[in-house]
Amino acid sequence: MLVISHRGYHKNLPENTLDAFQAALSLGVDGIETDVRLSRDGELILCHDRVAPDGREVASLTRRELAAALGHSVPTLAEALALPGKILWNIEIKVPQAFSPALRLMESHPKAADILVTSFWHSAIEEHHQNSRLPYGLLFADRPATTDAFLATLRAIPRLAAVVWDYEILDPALLPVCASHGIETFVYGASTPAEHARCKELGLSGVITDHPERR
Repeated sequence: MLVISHRGYHKNLPENTLDAFQAALSLGVDGIETDVRLSRDGELILCHDRVAPDGREVASLTRRELAAALGHSVPTLAEALALPGKILWNIEIKVPQAFSPALRLMESHPKAADILVTSFWHSAIEEHHQNSRLPYGLLFADRPATTDAFLATLRAIPRLAAVVWDYEILDPALLPVCASHGIETFVYGASTPAEHARCKELGLSGVITDHPERR
């Protein structure tokens, strides 16, 4: 089971920063997950939250303004991918507007083979995946209403590489459905050692975790 550091290793460092990514790499993780948004000045910035601490929307701020609001530097997607080391980069695209510029960057990047693009915006993935060589994964925060509904979602994206579940709604009954379609399964949100152990027992492809030291 792969151990993917959620927003880098941010136990003592700001999340989604180059320092947090370097800390994760020093632990020997298999991958790093990070979040891509588009700043007002068109930068592909790495930031999870939609709203800055001062209440302004991240999309309304330049990269420099966001850094001032957060109190630390804000890296770009290109800067993160420039870090040394061969790992899996799980790039979550937070907003539809960031898809086209992010995909242009990643598809031409030397590390393209080591990237998994994920999003809660299933419609955007469905739209973009056909003309892209990158692997894609769907994020799920809710358990699909029926197995048939889940199958319909999978079939809408024929080359789907992965499904990423919120740990709290992970239904083991759906894991064989993914396996039968050659789709890898990941989980985010596992917290305790017992939850990490369960992910391994279930045969998941990987865990996207705030506790990458729990290997």
